[in-house]
Amino acid sequence: MKIVKIETYAVSAGWKNWLFIKLLTDSGIYGISEATINGFTATTEAAVHELAHFVIGKDPLQVNSIAYHIINTIADAGHIHRMVMGAIEVACWDILGKALGVPIWQLLGGKHRDSILAYANGWYRAERTPEHFLQLAEAVAKRGFKALKLDPFGTAKGFMDHPDVELAFEILYELRKHFGPELKILIDVHARFAPSESLRIARKLASLDIFWWEEPTTGEREELTNEIARTCPIPVATGEQFDKVGQFETLARGRHVNIYQPEPMSLGGISNTIAVANIAHANGAWIAPHQSGGPVASAVCLQLAAIVPNFLIQEHFDPFNDPWTRDLVTWTPAIDPLTGHLPIPTAPGLGLDLNMEVIQAHPYDPKAYFDTSQKGWEKRLGARENVS
Repeated sequence: MKIVKIETYAVSAGWKNWLFIKLLTDSGIYGISEATINGFTATTEAAVHELAHFVIGKDPLQVNSIAYHIINTIADAGHIHRMVMGAIEVACWDILGKALGVPIWQLLGGKHRDSILAYANGWYRAERTPEHFLQLAEAVAKRGFKALKLDPFGTAKGFMDHPDVELAFEILYELRKHFGPELKILIDVHARFAPSESLRIARKLASLDIFWWEEPTTGEREELTNEIARTCPIPVATGEQFDKVGQFETLARGRHVNIYQPEPMSLGGISNTIAVANIAHANGAWIAPHQSGGPVASAVCLQLAAIVPNFLIQEHFDPFNDPWTRDLVTWTPAIDPLTGHLPIPTAPGLGLDLNMEVIQAHPYDPKAYFDTSQKGWEKRLGARENVS
């Protein structure tokens, strides 16, 4: 079997573009994948085709060799280079699973679990008030979610004025008061605060029983996040901006972060994410993969959830995107209303396929990207409208 062609499809989901790929072979079997990164869709798509000559003519069943060849033949160009590697690697795993008639998790030694706890994200598309957040959170809970994540900080950057801190506290207080201790509340700081300010605000919010404090400061140096984690009253989670396995080793050496958030696609795919899970396991830590892309990337995370023993919880945007996005693929995971869990795919390969008619009906939009510096970003309208 040989790879003969790579096709790419950029899709606008309104607030962000998603990039899907299809790896075609001379046997008729093809693999799908996703290479979504906010704000760089056209750039990543060009990179996929620019590096295609490293892949064409290769046997897709030799997954590890192909991935290694892509990343090591030329100098590592960073995040997008790893994204291309990850997209092609996952598509090869999809082909291998289809060729053998088994899910990817079976190829990797079988599953530890049949489902995984999920947390909702992308659900708070409303005004930044306690009333609006609570109203939408009630709808999230009715869907069956037992955990949700939010960023209640508006457009604050570096430091935060007292009224804004009080508003963030009120939003979270209303959620905790209404739902009680059963609901897990996760906070995404979006790397917005100076280290001392991040600690100050975390201490203000700690009494509200926050599950984690994500990306608490700049991603320029892993050591800064470790310093925050050393004294932070809320468990710190980080790692979505990393594009190399070794960055998690640096995190582990700091000892104080125990929740790693690898982004499987920008890290280079399934094998590299498993490597991060092993580093975490050796250091008593857990992984909770970041996933703010489309439904194919969600399926990748669920394959990992099946095989990784120290897999904590999975981010889940899919139900809160526009309804038509459910038709982009042939299978989407449904949240269990009793447990708040997502099921593990059972069909061969990734367990789903692309619906080309839906993809073609929603072409790339250069104005669709996510910008937390824009007032009203919580509504996730991209740059299509003036939301101020």
